[in-house]
Amino acid sequence: MLYAEHATKVLEACRIMVERGLTVGTWGNISKRVNENAFIITPSGMDYATLKEEDMVVMDLDGKVIWGNRKPSIEFNLHAKIYQARSDVNAVIHTHPVFSTAFAIAKMDIPPVSEELVQIVGEGVKCAKYALPGTTELAENAVEALEDRNAVLLINHGTIYVGKSLEHAFKIGEVVEKAAQTIIYAKILGIPNVISHEDCLAMQEFVATKYGQK
Repeated sequence: MLYAEHATKVLEACRIMVERGLTVGTWGNISKRVNENAFIITPSGMDYATLKEEDMVVMDLDGKVIWGNRKPSIEFNLHAKIYQARSDVNAVIHTHPVFSTAFAIAKMDIPPVSEELVQIVGEGVKCAKYALPGTTELAENAVEALEDRNAVLLINHGTIYVGKSLEHAFKIGEVVEKAAQTIIYAKILGIPNVISHEDCLAMQEFVATKYGQK
């Protein structure tokens, strides 16, 4: 099957998304870059439990279907716009997890409160301006709020994680969800401490140049 390897990867990611409770029903969508001009994405409104590789859809960055027989996710514009804007992104996961979605519903950014959030996601996570699901306006708003970060919140909707791979995007999601959850708990105890801009830059520089086995 054409694009079989990519389809298998996306299908595995769908199973992980459901197992981790990141969405319910048929909501949410996942894509993976195929090459610089195309990506593979989940179909619209299909049960993740019965999804197969051949149900995936390959599209170009202008939103034209180039392989597959299913109708793509209504959020294909969102994925396409992100790939157009960010050459470093090879995977996009859009989910509706509880804690980060709570911030999106409250129309509140997630501030930089933990070193892991700052180091691999960015200096907090912003809310994109509201727009209806599936619209080009929503896609453009998401890209604008995402900037160079690896996550963005969609008001009254959910969360988007991006990464250099599907595995990386899931790690981003775990860190964002943990940050959202701990902020909510911290507010019960007192006032969450936000990391300064200068310290955020220092931590990001450390990760880029000194952390790990270079």
